Amino acid sequence: MINNINLTTLHLEIDDKTKKYVLDKVEKLGKFLPRHARKSAKADVKIAQVNRDHGQKYEVEVILHVPHKVLTAKDSTMNVIAATDIVEAKLEAQLKKYKDVATDHRGHHGAFQAAKAALK
Repeated sequence: MINNINLTTLHLEIDDKTKKYVLDKVEKLGKFLPRHARKSAKADVKIAQVNRDHGQKYEVEVILHVPHKVLTAKDSTMNVIAATDIVEAKLEAQLKKYKDVATDHRGHHGAFQAAKAALK
């Protein structure tokens, strides 16, 4: 769980229900972090209302600070909740790659092989 989350809104006011939804989604990204990174992880969430060619859109950007890396995802759609879901999926994929690189994969394979050889 990511406990240190800073939420910033630009050019709009969001209701408490939407704010709670966004914070819950970002907080749950912590389960994809390696154990050593969970306490020091920090997230900055920026929600902005932008005027584009096809009308007003909402832009959600999440910057996730983890040890030795900064992960970023950004998307804009017609509502805040949809943009949050897309950003969550992007960050989830990035976090899985980060965890794969940051985790030591040596494990106990050698011990198992030694025990197997001893039985022969």
